[in-house]
Amino acid sequence: MRETLYPIVLVLLFLSCTTVVTKETQNDTNTPLHLVKPDYPTFYGIPDTAEVKKTVERIHTYLNSVTPFGFVNSKTGEVLTDLNKMDENTTLVKGDFRIVSYEWGVTYGAMMKATAITGDPAFRKYAEDRLNFIAESAPYFEKLDSSEGFDWGAKGPLKNLLHPKALDDCGAMCAAMFKAKNSGSKTDFSHLTDLHLDYILNKEHRLSDGNLARMRPQANSLWLDDMFMAIPALAQAGMATGEARYFDEATHQIHLFTEKMFNDEKQVFMHGWIEGMSEHPQYHWGRANGWAILTLVEVLDVLPESHQDFSFVLDLLKKHVKGLAKYQDGTGFWHQLLDRNDTYLETSATAIYTYSFAHAINKGWIDRMAYAPAAILGWNALNSKINAKGQVEGTCVGTGMGFDPAFYSYRPVSEYAAHGYGPAILASVEIYELLKNNKFEINDSSVQILAK
Repeated sequence: MRETLYPIVLVLLFLSCTTVVTKETQNDTNTPLHLVKPDYPTFYGIPDTAEVKKTVERIHTYLNSVTPFGFVNSKTGEVLTDLNKMDENTTLVKGDFRIVSYEWGVTYGAMMKATAITGDPAFRKYAEDRLNFIAESAPYFEKLDSSEGFDWGAKGPLKNLLHPKALDDCGAMCAAMFKAKNSGSKTDFSHLTDLHLDYILNKEHRLSDGNLARMRPQANSLWLDDMFMAIPALAQAGMATGEARYFDEATHQIHLFTEKMFNDEKQVFMHGWIEGMSEHPQYHWGRANGWAILTLVEVLDVLPESHQDFSFVLDLLKKHVKGLAKYQDGTGFWHQLLDRNDTYLETSATAIYTYSFAHAINKGWIDRMAYAPAAILGWNALNSKINAKGQVEGTCVGTGMGFDPAFYSYRPVSEYAAHGYGPAILASVEIYELLKNNKFEINDSSVQILAK
């Protein structure tokens, strides 16, 4: 009997000595509910400049290790050190990415900007090493072109640069070479840049009104992407030569693309426009709108304020920023199709918009108080997609033009999609500049830029 009562007594003693505490329900009278921490899916707050710089350095370290430059014999694997010994078996050393592509034209420009903003020469060295290598190699391949019975232009590793057949082949690389020259490079890029400008001005297909166009996927197709594939190179040529004709053609093309492809109500661009269509289905693809706004920013960077179209381009930029800001997701990303929240959140477009917003603020082109928080939010989202190796994840692969939602909605993403790297570097260093030159605070739980 005593053994039976003993546990009961212990329980009663414990209960008599223990006060049961019931947690009070949080409500409006006992808790400042506006200070309760939200469950943000990505970091919400003000990034540190040191953190931003480390992100750029991580991308640089990765790219420097996976984009070697040099030539090998494709049959023997032997490294070629004497360019005079090139032959039809000569090919580029393979890495993770092609170092001669429009995506890498963006990356080279981004690396040069990274040095200009951070002062770290390693970024510019990355670009100059590869651009100098390309420019110094080109004459040797052209010499092979003239060899009897050997058409190197049809198969050589520099074929797109030396024999462009589309704006993708030359425009962004041409702009990068001008940027290298304007930033102090001693390399002579003129042969290549002259060749590329000739292609853009005289050889690319055009509509009857002069609008740069393609013959795919339908006859007389306008691709929004082609704004970036041609116009910044023309603007850079204008800056390098002082010849107004390049600026005039650049802004003329912006007028032509805008008249056909800018949606005044949504304030964003459609991706494709076909001359033969009686109706023009509008798919507002994220990265194509990125190429468009990046074009406006790059033109404004070099276009003289006295030019007759400067105010037109600036006003268009302001409209596009306003339109894009409406479509930013709460995570900080933008969707693959801007106005379709059922499409995935995409990294490269987010990076381009983040850069363009931050750069426009830093240049005084747009309202800093209105758009700085969106730029910071965009960078925080982008940063969540840059992994420990320095790879940029969540980037849509190369994409053609379509006229149905499935085409865009299910495009694959890959960390080897080259389109994400230049924009990620640009966004990071421009946010670095924005943070360095402005003060931010958390006020009533929201990110705010302080008035100057």
